[in-house]
Amino acid sequence: MEKLRDPETGCPWDIEQRFETVAPYTIEEAYEVDDAIRRGDMADLKSELGDLLLQVVFHARMAEEAGLFDLDDVATSISDKMVRRHPHVFGDTQYADSEAQTRSWEELKAAERKEKTGSDGLLDDVPLALPGLKRAQKLQKRAGTVGFDWPDVGRVLEKLDEEVAEVREALESEDADKIEDEIGDLLFVCTNLARKTKVDSEAALRRASAKFERRFRYIEETLKAQKRDIRKASLEEMESLWIEAKARE
Repeated sequence: MEKLRDPETGCPWDIEQRFETVAPYTIEEAYEVDDAIRRGDMADLKSELGDLLLQVVFHARMAEEAGLFDLDDVATSISDKMVRRHPHVFGDTQYADSEAQTRSWEELKAAERKEKTGSDGLLDDVPLALPGLKRAQKLQKRAGTVGFDWPDVGRVLEKLDEEVAEVREALESEDADKIEDEIGDLLFVCTNLARKTKVDSEAALRRASAKFERRFRYIEETLKAQKRDIRKASLEEMESLWIEAKARE
């Protein structure tokens, strides 16, 4: 990376990059790691982990050029954090059970947040750049650590029914801003339902999207085999093929 970034002999594209321009690639590579894991493709996982590691090296090299920190500092930082957050492994601390360990983990993270930001607000360091569902789930989890949470799934389902009713009202009003607001509330509650049932909302949505894609492709391929243009097929015909695709699964 040092050679790629060399101002005189390096790669023009690499030389031009900054933290802000590389960040989207970093996020993309993390998703590609996740995809390889979900497909069970270990050869691809090896490759994708290399791509993700390159992103870490890229950011560290740019920081080193700016006199901020280097790759060794990055490794030391995460090593120190893991030791600090696992006193039961690297120290003499003992926990009665996993629940006590989890409480301690959250307390240690809270202390780190206060030291980092000067504030002890629970939600202070939840990144704005996280995907919407992931950020919603993280906000809810943080609030839940101090008891601000529905006591059971039943109450979340009641809230879900309430939000659906409010979306219906908003649609009747034809107020675009209100519709967006209420649909946002509905998604937020759906995310809460996922969290309460120990489901990752992002993973669940990706799974649903993959299912949709798989079944829609069946519609496309079936119509193509019949030498028909999908644009000219009726909704009823496509729904019938959707049901076929679903039954095949």
